[in-house]
Amino acid sequence: MSDALTPQDATTTAPSQDATTTAPSRGGSTTATVPGATTAPAPQDAPTPQEAITGYARQARWTVAPEAPVPGAPMALPLPERVAARTRGTLDAEEWRTAEAAWSDLADARYRACVQRAPLGPDAPPVRVGVKDTVDVAGFPTRLGLRGHRHHARVSNPAIAALPGALAAVTAKVVTTELNIGVGSECVNPYAPRIDPGGSSTGTAVSVAAGICDLGLGTDVLGSVRWPAGQCGTVGLRMTQRTSLLEGVFPLSPPMDALGWATRSAADLAYLWPLLGLDRLGAQRPAGEGPYRIGVVANVDGPEGTCGPVMRRALDAACGFLEVSGQRLGQVRVDDLWALRGPAWELCARQAWDAYQLWRPWVPADLHETTRGALEVGAKVQDDRYAWILERLAHTRATVEGDFDAAGVDAWLLPLDPAAPPDLATAGARVSTIPAPGDPDYDLRVAYTPLASFAGLPALTMPVDRDERGAPLCVQLIARRDHEPLLIRLAGLLEEAVGPLGFAPG
Repeated sequence: MSDALTPQDATTTAPSQDATTTAPSRGGSTTATVPGATTAPAPQDAPTPQEAITGYARQARWTVAPEAPVPGAPMALPLPERVAARTRGTLDAEEWRTAEAAWSDLADARYRACVQRAPLGPDAPPVRVGVKDTVDVAGFPTRLGLRGHRHHARVSNPAIAALPGALAAVTAKVVTTELNIGVGSECVNPYAPRIDPGGSSTGTAVSVAAGICDLGLGTDVLGSVRWPAGQCGTVGLRMTQRTSLLEGVFPLSPPMDALGWATRSAADLAYLWPLLGLDRLGAQRPAGEGPYRIGVVANVDGPEGTCGPVMRRALDAACGFLEVSGQRLGQVRVDDLWALRGPAWELCARQAWDAYQLWRPWVPADLHETTRGALEVGAKVQDDRYAWILERLAHTRATVEGDFDAAGVDAWLLPLDPAAPPDLATAGARVSTIPAPGDPDYDLRVAYTPLASFAGLPALTMPVDRDERGAPLCVQLIARRDHEPLLIRLAGLLEEAVGPLGFAPG
């Protein structure tokens, strides 16, 4: 960035207004005057206020953005090369530990992705994992995005407990929004600072995009991993909804909650998936041989679809890239599931409201207004409506496999959202993160991510283009239950065809 302050600049230059942290105000004189008291002179070696400010900046290595790692340095190595170097011992543990700490200190100061970091241990494994602060990790407190809450778990979530310690370590608990449903994570989008990195798993994506972590674990109810991953120019995978993987996870809507992962690229995801044993989570099925049959969801167009021209162009580009890679594409309609996107939001809101009645004694009373607003949406979902939504959810999950069979497709393709990621400067304030029937922009806000959530299916999002602001434009692929390997394979093919988009911290 052209306005970045280097550590050297910081010794002589006061921090700018858009710096990550502003220097503490030292207003007033250097001595206090009390009636009837003698004013003591300041010691000769006491710093002046400006010297104190400058000294703090020097110690803090004040920056607007971290400089890129030097080519050839440990932080600049592609992930497979770093793993190989640590495994062979050509990358010394102390060298890796020192480089990692220096980079992450700078990056987290700028992007604010972490609520707690842990230094690499003596063995300094090469893969760093960040975990959303609603998922239990032994040795880290779970805060749920709340200022005054601490839960000290003795047992980690199964996906974390299964990580091979020689290759991967949890190095950070990362930011989440208040109780999963508030707004205002205060993270900064590493690739496009003016673009909202929002979603309850914000820190999961930001920590990966910033190079603080190599793999981020979050949870995805209605897009909570997919949105921030897409808006930060990374890859986000929502797994098949599976209750057994939700042990040690703070639940928002248990029937729709699923683990989700973020990586910097589809290639990194494909590399880490078997390396870290993620392919043994659930009952995943092999991708099989291509070419694959992709159903482009036609419901996004027309009066019911709300898809804007920018995202339509991104979808068309993705279709072209997949066809170039040899896949077979055709249109599909998912009318019954499409009509249930709004009820999916109602289900989430109602279950969050019901759960809040149990959480209330353990959470602060002064919740953010957006958190309260989302809970109030749930309070308005009547029992008969709630029962009907649950019945439709059970029916959908019993029949959705047939929708793929009837269309003769392996996966669905559609935009991540109807519109490009919101600009922080122009995005309107929201009373609630959950759209409510009757809202003037309800059809736009229910969006497209609930399709996978309501059906309990895996979904993957990735960028395929950029708009004039440089914001990532993403599509999502949805597959049958337990077909994560197929999604990862398709993402790899799409990434190879798209080529480099240049998403990197800046």
